[in-house]
Amino acid sequence: MFVLGVDPGLTRTGYAVLSDRNLRPALRTVGVIRTARGDTLAERLAELYADLSAVVAEHEPEVMAIESVFVNQNLQTAMSVARASGVIILVAAERRLPVFEYTPSAVKSAVCGYGSATKDQVQEMIMRRLDLPSAPQPADAADAVAVALCHMQSARLRVAQ
Repeated sequence: MFVLGVDPGLTRTGYAVLSDRNLRPALRTVGVIRTARGDTLAERLAELYADLSAVVAEHEPEVMAIESVFVNQNLQTAMSVARASGVIILVAAERRLPVFEYTPSAVKSAVCGYGSATKDQVQEMIMRRLDLPSAPQPADAADAVAVALCHMQSARLRVAQ
């Protein structure tokens, strides 16, 4: 299984591709797509679309897992994340990739066993589960790894039932 995990954002979108070899996840690639704050919204969304499309074309994941939009007190932030998420889902739809969305607490629960885990705890578990010397940076990249791990674990549970 090749899973593309995505932590959506307009300024920074984290992505990670994990493979599943003999029930052991392995990191294939991880990174962040950045858009310039000075560009128009349309330019930023087009940049996100083009860059994520290139990631998908290069790594050919079988499925996309994305962190769902978390609505907090900052409506403007929530709207920009929602717009980025729409573009990200469009990339998957054009390539006929199934898309699975997970809440932040579901991701933390799957990776750490605790839905209110801190970012440091999530990063520590990522390092342990993937045998990494350090957590991917910035945090958006590590969050994308966590989303992909969450999906792998959830997919295994669905198959086992």
